[in-house]
Amino acid sequence: MFAGLWDAWKKTDGAILRTYTIVTTEPNELLAPVHDRMPAMLSDRDALDWVSGDEIGHALSLLKPFPAESMDGYDVSKIVNNPQNDTPDCLAPI
Repeated sequence: MFAGLWDAWKKTDGAILRTYTIVTTEPNELLAPVHDRMPAMLSDRDALDWVSGDEIGHALSLLKPFPAESMDGYDVSKIVNNPQNDTPDCLAPI
């Protein structure tokens, strides 16, 4: 699961605008060659702590790179660079 934040607020025209973001952190060894940050990925246990919101200091301690050994990486097609391409082909290894 990804750590995220959301909010809902009323625009000047009275409409409710719901916003969200995925929280990022520094990359692990697997993703560092690809990008300078990665989503803050949470274990099941950490996800429960994240949503409990009991203590900000504890929540911030969860924002660390996910263990690279728990992930797998492979090259995919450049079609992933266009958000209009929402197909299983985006996940297929090349």
